[in-house]
Formats: sequence, structure tokens, C-alpha cells
Amino acid sequence: MATSTIAFDTLRFVRRLRDAGVEEKQAEAFSEALREVQDSQLKELATKGDIAALKSEMRELEYRLTIKLGGLMIAGFGVLAAIIKMH
Repeated sequence: MATSTIAFDTLRFVRRLRDAGVEEKQAEAFSEALREVQDSQLKELATKGDIAALKSEMRELEYRLTIKLGGLMIAGFGVLAAIIKMH
């Protein structure tokens, strides 16, 4: 999975906290903590490429399941025909 980025203006965030009365060291700590949370959450996001790969895998799985189901149906009809011929 590829990593994405989201723009986050830490300086603006710190200034806004300072303007609201938060001490600069605390504002910087909040900013860093928020950045860490954001970075950890971004690692979990799927990219367009991830989604495209998943769709491709799902199509392949659907195709394989269709083939298997068709084979089972043919086998079932064969067993049914054999049973009917016996009676």
C-alpha cells in the first residue's frame, strides 16, 4: 500500500493555539502529537492504486468462482441424469 500525504500547516496550528492562550511549548507539543496521529492514520489509507488492484483481484476471483460453479452444475446434472437412467 502506498503512503499518502495530507497538507498540515503546523506553524498556523501553533499560532492559532498561541493566540488562544496556549503556551508555545504546549502548542508545539500538540502540533507534533497531531502530526504523529495523522501520519499513523495515513498508513492505513488505501490509494487509488490499492483499490484498482483489489478490484482486479475481485474480478479474477469472480471468474474462478463462476468456472467452479459451472463445473459443479455440470457434474450435478450428470449425477442427476445417471440417477434418472437407473430408475
